[in-house]
Amino acid sequence: MTVPAVVLLLVFNYAPLFGLMTAFQDYDPLVGVWHSDWVGLDQFRQLFGDPLFWESMKNTLYLSFVQLILFFPVPIALALLLNSVLSERTRNVIQSVLYLPHFFSWVLAITVFQQMLGGAGVLNQLLRTHGAGTWDVMTDPHTFALLVTSQAVWKEAGWGIIVFLAALSAINNELYEAAAADGAGRLRRMWHVTLPGLRGVIVLLLVLRLGNALSVGFEQFLIQRVAVGHDASDVLDTFSFYYGIATGNYSYGAAAGLFKSVVSLLLIWGANRLAHAFGEDGLYRR
Repeated sequence: MTVPAVVLLLVFNYAPLFGLMTAFQDYDPLVGVWHSDWVGLDQFRQLFGDPLFWESMKNTLYLSFVQLILFFPVPIALALLLNSVLSERTRNVIQSVLYLPHFFSWVLAITVFQQMLGGAGVLNQLLRTHGAGTWDVMTDPHTFALLVTSQAVWKEAGWGIIVFLAALSAINNELYEAAAADGAGRLRRMWHVTLPGLRGVIVLLLVLRLGNALSVGFEQFLIQRVAVGHDASDVLDTFSFYYGIATGNYSYGAAAGLFKSVVSLLLIWGANRLAHAFGEDGLYRR
């Protein structure tokens, strides 16, 4: 049963690692990897001296921080709210509605936001009706971080509650009964029983999130880059594409991608060590 998943992992995650050697070459697709000239660390020297790279790095860290603060708690809160719904039928309907946006492409998700918040969207039509000034949120670089975070929340928060609902179902009901017998109200039961029961899962997902902090999204930013400008929307993934693949400078893009991978590995290692320091297992036990 695991063979299809293992094959996909090998083909799309491990096989492409072979191409990382192009980061140390002046890669020419006409002669291939084995015959391209080796240039050592020249690509990285050029990368670290490129102000556009550091601008993309700054955007990546900023957008990742905003999404960590505003997005990460949302699935937890939704799972707690759903868990408090007594009617199973109502809970299933709400879950289905929340899951649905996950299966939309980013093109469709951004189109929905364009129809709501764009220059000719519902928001601006309402503002014009009441004689107020218009505000095209979709082209405002100053609110771009909040825009992409709200898009991520709408599209992925419902899917993110699955693991928390599974963790909630594993909490022993006798703990709630004992807390209620001691006079604990709903909020106290949530604070002293539910959240401690979720703590291990929350720490695990937080470690994974920190390890994936530099991958804030490629397609979402690629689609909206023209609307808000590259200064606000360029992240490491789009930098690798526009200044590497799109220009035919494959080695430069590979160097940027390798740098991102190394930093992500260090982040996930550090986050896991921090989880161990607080007495949690993290990704693996010590």
